[in-house]
Amino acid sequence: MTAFTRALRHKPARRIAAVSIVAAGALLLSACGGDSDDMSGMDHGSGNSSAAANTEAGAKAGDFNDADVTFAQMMIPHHEQALEMAQLADGRASDAGIKDLAKKIEQAQAPEIKTMKGWLESWNKPTAMASMPGMDHGGGHGGDGMMSEGDMNELKAMKGTEFDKMFAQMMIEHHNGAITMAKDEQKNGKNADAKKMAGDIVKGQSAEVKQLQSILDRL
Repeated sequence: MTAFTRALRHKPARRIAAVSIVAAGALLLSACGGDSDDMSGMDHGSGNSSAAANTEAGAKAGDFNDADVTFAQMMIPHHEQALEMAQLADGRASDAGIKDLAKKIEQAQAPEIKTMKGWLESWNKPTAMASMPGMDHGGGHGGDGMMSEGDMNELKAMKGTEFDKMFAQMMIEHHNGAITMAKDEQKNGKNADAKKMAGDIVKGQSAEVKQLQSILDRL
């Protein structure tokens, strides 16, 4: 009886120990589950913060001022004339360097024209100014580097080395005008995308001016 009694006395203790183990396990699982939920909640919070940051960044990117509008409205026809000049190289240019640069100008500036028109549409602004001196291809040779209609007709009439030389001279002047306009945008603009494009224009066209001058020096 004594052994039996001792067994009975130990049995509850074992049950208590077992219950304690189960309870501890349940608490551990609960804690893990709680951590998971908390982490999930943290992830959602992070996502919301990220979304809010993206929205804020988008709003800032959409901000613009008059300088941004002027930059886009003036650079569109400026790029369009550069494309017109570059397209004349096909069948007229004889220098490999001129041909290569003409293709690069087309590849770089055609997409930029599309982008700038998109900005102006999103800003509810016209894609062209009502009046832009020198931008009608009539005056030309202003600070913007635009060519006159007479210049363009003269270039069309050229072929071979004569075309190459005139193209290089005209494009250097044209690029320098674009660089000046782009630097004004960098200084006075507000829109992040417009200022970035302005920086790309300054960098890219400055490099092309050096190439054109090098070609001109050897022709």
